[in-house]
Amino acid sequence: MADGKTTAAADPVETILQLFRDRGTSEYGGESVTQEEHALQAAACAMADGAHEALVAAALLHDIGHLLHDLPEDAPDEGIDDHHENSGARFIESIFGPEVCEPVRLHVAAKRYLTAVEPEYRAKLSEPSITSLMLQGGPMSAEEQEAFRSNPHWEAAVRLRRYDEEAKVPGARTPTVEEFSELLGQLVKRA
Repeated sequence: MADGKTTAAADPVETILQLFRDRGTSEYGGESVTQEEHALQAAACAMADGAHEALVAAALLHDIGHLLHDLPEDAPDEGIDDHHENSGARFIESIFGPEVCEPVRLHVAAKRYLTAVEPEYRAKLSEPSITSLMLQGGPMSAEEQEAFRSNPHWEAAVRLRRYDEEAKVPGARTPTVEEFSELLGQLVKRA
């Protein structure tokens, strides 16, 4: 890792932890927390809500796609959508099953869904989240809502989305990313 890039390792959990070590201190899209703080807060919200272990892992990893590219931190302000939900899901799909990967892949769609079906939800969004919402397609149409609800993981994605919105508190106390290594290890797919 002399070049600072995360490379595949024999231990996929260590690869994930190293990615947070290498890139987790970057700004979280105009919010007042870092990428790692946001991820840890989302996972802590899932734990406090009594979510199953796979959803806790998904909450921790939902924005891992932001750590995989070299776009500037202000990319959304420049009109660039990094499609982090897709790159993140692709990154973890060889490691975890669909109960972790699908909520990650669907968490942006869940924001679009919630802004369409719950008028009060949009009022809860931060300014950076509203900016990214518009880049991501805005509120879903009725047809998109129906397609979204046809995915067996849509409800988990909606729960994850709510954790995502709560996870932007400067200085919040959370477990460390290393404290999630055992949970992630238990969820790794076995060949």
